[in-house]
Amino acid sequence: MRILFISDVFFPRVNGVSTSLQTFWRELERLGHEVIIIAPDYGRQEGDDPCLRRIPARVVMFDPEDRMMHKRRILDLADELRRQDVDVIHIQTPFVAHYAGVELSRDLNVPRIETYHTFFEEYLFHYVPYLPASWLRYAARRFSRAQCNEVDAVVVPSIAMRDILAGYGVTTPTEVLPTGIQLEQFEGGDGARFRAVHQIPRERPLLLHVGRVAFEKNIGFLLRMVKRVKAEIADILFVIAGEGPATVALRREARDLGVEGNVLFVGNMQRDTELLDCYRAANVKVFASRTETQGLVLLEAMALGVPVVSTAVMGTTDVLQPGCGAEVVREDEQEFAAAVVRVLVDQDLASRLGKAGREYVKSWAAPVMARRMVDLYRHVVETRRAHPRSSTQDAGL
Repeated sequence: MRILFISDVFFPRVNGVSTSLQTFWRELERLGHEVIIIAPDYGRQEGDDPCLRRIPARVVMFDPEDRMMHKRRILDLADELRRQDVDVIHIQTPFVAHYAGVELSRDLNVPRIETYHTFFEEYLFHYVPYLPASWLRYAARRFSRAQCNEVDAVVVPSIAMRDILAGYGVTTPTEVLPTGIQLEQFEGGDGARFRAVHQIPRERPLLLHVGRVAFEKNIGFLLRMVKRVKAEIADILFVIAGEGPATVALRREARDLGVEGNVLFVGNMQRDTELLDCYRAANVKVFASRTETQGLVLLEAMALGVPVVSTAVMGTTDVLQPGCGAEVVREDEQEFAAAVVRVLVDQDLASRLGKAGREYVKSWAAPVMARRMVDLYRHVVETRRAHPRSSTQDAGL
């Protein structure tokens, strides 16, 4: 099959969507399928694959990490894509990519599916604070319903997200299909090297958060939790790996809480080298996002044998199952801190969690998920052939 991915984000922009897109791309190619990717031009990427079409884009005003592609430049690729005989269009994001993907689908007369990666209802008000949160939630539900109902199938990474979309009034067939992880990428790493680079003593206990440093990740709660841990383990260090719009506010909060000396921001890291070292250096991976649709970083930590302490909200409820290698707690500073301290001081517990996580994560292997995605592609292609859309239906009339 020839599959067209179209997304408003991709590397070098680091986030879960970029990781998911790259993972499926690699696995689909291993299965013998051809993938074409349309993504923004960030002006600083190097060594792009020939199948990747970079589209001129401008900076997004309220989020300078992101780019807004020029829709017309995407639609200009229609003749080229027609010659390449694309079988299905897979839309990854709900902005320019969605609307361009829908138009290309109509022009090429091929089915379109969309992955709903982000829980926008609990996301937008962090970035548009001058509008009422209730209004933004209503708008997010409305555009999510409209967009999901104009594609042939919707992919969601968790049961919780499927149920939320059903509550919005989404009637399109919805498939729960998480990204999974490429286990072979999580076999190396040198924790001692990371500690040496950042001058962290070998014996210093280290907590780790990996991910975009954004308000919806609830990292402020983790800083308050760290203050409680510090009361029992004075030299605790909380490493925050990633970049994002909340960095300045979190630095300020750490200073106000009196834990500035216990927090280290290390920014984005190379996934195949520095990030593995960072994971290996950690004694405990901590996580408390309220809006995660999956939680790939939890699986990454488990694959490397790092014990996890996390809340279970939204998509992480699918990941954090009994015996999965994690201590699951409520979003309560005292309860969370107590669990962290327990894992840090009880080496037998930490070892059991690490071993259980390595075993559990095998069920989330990326090749398994890619084969399921291919089955979905084939189903929508066969359904479209058996029941072709009329131009009126495709226009939503």
